[in-house]
Amino acid sequence: MSSLRNAVHRRAHKERAQPKERKRFGLLEKHKDYVVRAKAFHKKEEYLQKLKEKAAFRNPDEFYFKMINSKTVNGVHRQTSEANQYTQEELMLMKSQDIGYILQKVQSEKKKLEKLTATLHSFDSQPSNRHVYYAEDREEAKRILSETKSVRGMQAFEDLPDKIKRRTAASYREVEARRSRVQQLEKVYSEMAMKQELQKKGKKRKLREDEIVCPTSRPVYKWRTERKR
Repeated sequence: MSSLRNAVHRRAHKERAQPKERKRFGLLEKHKDYVVRAKAFHKKEEYLQKLKEKAAFRNPDEFYFKMINSKTVNGVHRQTSEANQYTQEELMLMKSQDIGYILQKVQSEKKKLEKLTATLHSFDSQPSNRHVYYAEDREEAKRILSETKSVRGMQAFEDLPDKIKRRTAASYREVEARRSRVQQLEKVYSEMAMKQELQKKGKKRKLREDEIVCPTSRPVYKWRTERKR
């Protein structure tokens, strides 16, 4: 019956358009438009009702830090800036704590990297081979030695089960990721240490490119020698 009902041609009912004398008011609002407008109106109405209830039941002795950390500008609440809130000594102390945390993370990552490389070292160290190779010169001996090491390593790796192969490959990927992480942390540590040194007292200047002995992409500073009392 449903297929027959759909097969029968039905007249397409069009929605009513805006009358000509009311064209200046724009498009005629349909029912779906009214539903959207009514939901938005009731949502705002409920929000205002909740605000009125909070205002009616609020505690007059209640205190928030934003009461003193913010102010009203043209009817809009704005957060006051917290610049220059700390002294120079306090800023130096906080930065030294940050540098100490970065240094701790560098040492922790290095220990994890050393432990992981130690576990993988057993796969690289292979037992001595009794096969004797003869070379005419030193270069040929180096080439034969490198080829035999790679072949033995590949054979030993191929003899392992698939589960251990996957774990070994994941471990090598983790080693590379930790090495890059250590390099990034060391770079961040050196930059933070340089900024901390630049904030200390003492005359200093930035060296020009022709004054740098070992060229580098980072800026190089020189401090004036002072007599220590």
